[in-house]
Amino acid sequence: MAKETGEIQIAAELQMDPFVCKFVVDRKVYEGFYNCRSKAMAEGSPLLEALFGIPDISEVLISGSTLTIKKAGDDDWPVLAKKIGMVLREKMAAGGPMIAPDVEKKGPAVKDLQKRIKEVFETEINPGLASHGGSVELMDIQGTTVYLTMSGGCQGCASAGITLRNGIEQILRSRVPEVTEIVDVTDHGAGDSPYF
Repeated sequence: MAKETGEIQIAAELQMDPFVCKFVVDRKVYEGFYNCRSKAMAEGSPLLEALFGIPDISEVLISGSTLTIKKAGDDDWPVLAKKIGMVLREKMAAGGPMIAPDVEKKGPAVKDLQKRIKEVFETEINPGLASHGGSVELMDIQGTTVYLTMSGGCQGCASAGITLRNGIEQILRSRVPEVTEIVDVTDHGAGDSPYF
């Protein structure tokens, strides 16, 4: 990854789950998607190792310029956010690869649940979103939490949150009752042609 110049800007966005916070960086952190759930999965990736070195960090989902981070303890997000911001700025300023090239091999195997969720997306949700030029894609599953991205007309759309909560979430939970939480990891700031 090429080293970018200028001050690194990071925005923290609290999520509905009080143990989850999304961090959006003003530049690409990783080309791809990876859900790191342990120190063992972080080995060999300087950024992930440093983030897991912060007490209370239990999971780091990284996608493009977005990091969705889960904490395990009671530390307040403002305190953790400062530590996370320092680690991100330090590793990005240093340049060089922050994520190991073979990191995806450390991820979990595809499960039956993924197949069922993808089927609901393809047969029920995406045909409805297609009328607005949008679609959703399953990125990962951790336990019963689903991570997805929105693209096309849904990426950057002012109604994306409503579509997620009142449409996608209701359909998915009714068809796949094991799903307990849905997390949107889309970089909505990068949307070019939202419907609204």
